[in-house]
Amino acid sequence: MDERPRNLRAMLAEAKDTSELMVDLAYASVYFGDPDMAEEVYELEQQMSELVHDMRAVCVMAARSPREAEGMSSVLQVVSAIERMANDAVDIARIVTHRLGIPQQLVADLSDAEEVSHRVLVSDGSHMAHRPLSALELTVQAGMRVMAVRRGRQWITDVDGDTVLVPGDVLFLHGSPDGITRLRELAGAPVWEPPHPDGGEALTDLDRAVDVLVEMKNLSEAAVGVAYSALVLGDRGLAAEVGHLEQRLDEMRDHLELWVLRAAADGMDPSSLRGLLHLAEAAEDLGDQARAMVWLIEEGEELHPILGIALGEADEVAVRFPIAEGSTVDGSTLKDLQLNIEPGFTVLAIRRGGGYVYRPRGPVRLAAGDELIASGPEEGQVLLAAMCGWELVEDEDGEDQLVPAG
Repeated sequence: MDERPRNLRAMLAEAKDTSELMVDLAYASVYFGDPDMAEEVYELEQQMSELVHDMRAVCVMAARSPREAEGMSSVLQVVSAIERMANDAVDIARIVTHRLGIPQQLVADLSDAEEVSHRVLVSDGSHMAHRPLSALELTVQAGMRVMAVRRGRQWITDVDGDTVLVPGDVLFLHGSPDGITRLRELAGAPVWEPPHPDGGEALTDLDRAVDVLVEMKNLSEAAVGVAYSALVLGDRGLAAEVGHLEQRLDEMRDHLELWVLRAAADGMDPSSLRGLLHLAEAAEDLGDQARAMVWLIEEGEELHPILGIALGEADEVAVRFPIAEGSTVDGSTLKDLQLNIEPGFTVLAIRRGGGYVYRPRGPVRLAAGDELIASGPEEGQVLLAAMCGWELVEDEDGEDQLVPAG
């Protein structure tokens, strides 16, 4: 343990990024039916276990007084929630490695999720070949981020801007389905057709179960994103919204279980339905862990400042920008703006009046006075601020401040 880094801030940021990578890879392994990707989740679990052990040891050593112990308890609570999220990813990966069974309807419907996983082969002579990821700006160009790269039999999961792509690399990405066409153009890949469900008579209860599960995936990812934003921004309203999402996930799981049992009673092979129940349990627990992370905020307890600092230094940043009158986004719909393509941000929630619109969809129209809560690449926040009518200016303390554009 002594040879590993002891900086708690860096370890927290790494743990957040690793857990999110594990969840993304796990869902992608189900989508592509790829045991290699599922096995990679298991490898990352070992890395996560060591990281969690080190973080707990540092927290214990840092608690030299009752006040410090109280502050570190909030850090330990977040560490435990991140660890559980990683365990949920392992449970999802088991669907592939243990062949628990997934109906083709689910794989097809995952293509229509708000955020999807995708893989693409880098062709020789393409725009991506022999270029570093930082030069490609895929989060801006296509609204997708690289989770991992498979190079021959080697997996590269510690992907950063300096990673140079070579022909033959297989990229595994996560982000907006709207960016898939542009992504494949950059990689020199052929046009891709998403999977379609098998023909035959529709199974009403199974269709309902699949639709609910896709929505559970969306809501669980939204809950985690909103929870991290609540911690970074110290926002009790966002913390309360996580609680609402967690309650909805509980209710949806109850409905899904009923519909799966009805589908089995209608004569469908139960072995092909086990994966649905497994996925539902993992998605519901992701919501539980998001709720656990923000419980202290809901209760008005003091959080250790290192949480906001460390989680704000992860691969994605959380921002909260008010919308100025007459700005680019004022009066526009999210579908028209395509913020997930450029500047590559996912809108987690909109603060409007005294409430929140979580995980807003394309038809939602923005207006002056709204506040965007979004997550995305650090390099895209200047453009997003400008679209909302602001300039980001660094103050004497090195903190970014919003000033009216122009």
